[in-house]
Amino acid sequence: MAAPGGRGRSLSGLLPAQTSLEYALLDAVTQQEKDSLVYQYLQKVDGWEQDLSVPEFPEDGLLIIGVHSAKFPNEKVLDNIKSAVLRYNITHPMVNDADASLWQELEVSCWPTLVILGPRGNMLFSLIGEGHKDKLFLYTSIALKYYKDRGQIRDNKIGIKLYKDSLPPSPLLFPGKVTVDQVTDRLVIADTGHHRILVVWKNGQIQYSIGGPNPGRKDGIFSESTFNSPQGVAIMNNIIYVADTENHLIRKIDLEAEKVSTVAGIGIQGTDKEGGAKGEQQPISSPWDVVFGTSGSEVQRGDILWIAMAGTHQIWALLLDSGKLPKKNELTKGTCLRFAGSGNEENRNNAYPHKAGFAQPSGLSLASEDPWSCLFVADSESSTVRTVSLKDGAVKHLVGGERDPMNLFAFGDVDGVGINAKLQHPLGVTWDKKRNLLYVADSYNHKIKVVDPKTKNCTTLAGTGDTNNVTSSSFTESTFNEPGGLCIGENGELLYVADTNNHQIKVMDLETKMVSVLPIFRSENAVVDGPFLVEKQKTLPKLPKSAPSIRLSPVTACAGQTLQFKLRLDLPSGSKLTEGVSSCWFLTAEGNEWLLQGQIAAGDIENISSQPTISLQIPDDCLSLEAIVSVSVFLYYCSADSSACMMKAILFSQPLQITDTQQGCIAPVELRYVF
Repeated sequence: MAAPGGRGRSLSGLLPAQTSLEYALLDAVTQQEKDSLVYQYLQKVDGWEQDLSVPEFPEDGLLIIGVHSAKFPNEKVLDNIKSAVLRYNITHPMVNDADASLWQELEVSCWPTLVILGPRGNMLFSLIGEGHKDKLFLYTSIALKYYKDRGQIRDNKIGIKLYKDSLPPSPLLFPGKVTVDQVTDRLVIADTGHHRILVVWKNGQIQYSIGGPNPGRKDGIFSESTFNSPQGVAIMNNIIYVADTENHLIRKIDLEAEKVSTVAGIGIQGTDKEGGAKGEQQPISSPWDVVFGTSGSEVQRGDILWIAMAGTHQIWALLLDSGKLPKKNELTKGTCLRFAGSGNEENRNNAYPHKAGFAQPSGLSLASEDPWSCLFVADSESSTVRTVSLKDGAVKHLVGGERDPMNLFAFGDVDGVGINAKLQHPLGVTWDKKRNLLYVADSYNHKIKVVDPKTKNCTTLAGTGDTNNVTSSSFTESTFNEPGGLCIGENGELLYVADTNNHQIKVMDLETKMVSVLPIFRSENAVVDGPFLVEKQKTLPKLPKSAPSIRLSPVTACAGQTLQFKLRLDLPSGSKLTEGVSSCWFLTAEGNEWLLQGQIAAGDIENISSQPTISLQIPDDCLSLEAIVSVSVFLYYCSADSSACMMKAILFSQPLQITDTQQGCIAPVELRYVF
């Protein structure tokens, strides 16, 4: 029997047979009946004389391959796809269908489209859109059984090397959002890729690290609490609210009690587009940003948490106290409900908030004062910035996009007024109350834009559009890589930017027009900074009392010179480093932490026969002329027959004298010891 319609490649060839199957499945009662129907369908499809085939896709057992067909130009760039693979922890192979050739050949019409193939590359099923988990599991499991019954599938493992394993580490990993505590000037950073929230002082010193490094959804004390790809953060009175995006939750961090709790969401992606239940009973979907607001009372008391609900394309509210929303009756504390947006993915503006349409709203900022009295919304998939009135909920256009509410492809990189300005997938907005200006993270254009809401004029403030990481520069020469969030600090003098794909917080000085990088470091550990560094452990391990301590001969160096330490440690004959446990080194300079700022201050020792060289560059600005630099080494090793495993540690202390006199080349310092 030939494939219906003689269509050898497109998905539509599956439609008649698969539609009949799905109607039959609706009438099936037992799981056995459903399994049998799918098995019979496979016999029919597998027996077609001409396969509906997808070329050059290997299959062995169950192999999952993602085919990336981009909407935005920025999404076609290979480096940006690699960043997305890392950000979403994708561990299956990805194909970059940059020219949409496979998309067109198969006549795909919608993101996402899932296609299940047989061992010959023959198409068996297609699932269009989201919400098909049960069908996907049913079709896949029966297809595996069908082809295994015929001996056409082997269970061989396919070796995959993950891209993330080849990358240098970093203190921040895809930070999505950043906000300022206006009382203490502390920053709160959503360290999204590390699944944690950082509270840091304005010099970058970490005060609290909550959650991480792995995803989870546990409440409790800080040391036990976990998040899953958190995004938006808002802080007031030592309370932080977090859009815990992949957990589909709103979390509350109490810095005084040092506890985390859940205030909205049930931990499963919801489909409810109206809400109205108590927060902890109300399912929500991919919250992306949060910002404080005030209910109908005159007092500014921050009793509403506005939520950019990207998953349902809406703006929601969580009542932190009993109060009123515009045009609504009194609501009780804890109520979580939709405020604006129909739930349809559209660029639709409307005087009635429930009839308006958003498309993955991802950034919020509040301008409570007249004449603005609105929420600003970065509406990513429509590439627009919109406003939601705090008086009546009316949704209006500010910049970007176009007039057709169904056209979500009106993007670009054009400075201009209103609809003539073009953005590309903006993710963040922040209101500058001092200047009456709105700053926009124009994420896929790798720029920071500024909008005057009075004239609707939108211009580029910083960023060349190039993604190379320039760490210190003027606004006009600065670079960003998919910045996801931003906030105003220091009484309107500074703009902090979550430079997401550069794994940094950039600091824009609005007075001097210069950009710098905020160093992120711990006070009790070595300072870590920049895009390629990491805290290998949360705290420096304590040296055992038995660990030898070796004081080295003093070294004289001048500013700018690099001092190198070569590890030359010997283990007992036949010993080998323990697999699965990281042997490591740490650089510290107690009382002189400035020496290590911006340096790699920790690392692994992977092979005892090829030990690392540790480099320390003397900073140009020296705060002291004498210091002691310590190198701590921790080795985990086993005897030749693995019958005994142990840890040994050693401390080397290097006195350092810093001089203004230019020095000759400093010979490397060898750190030798035989255990």
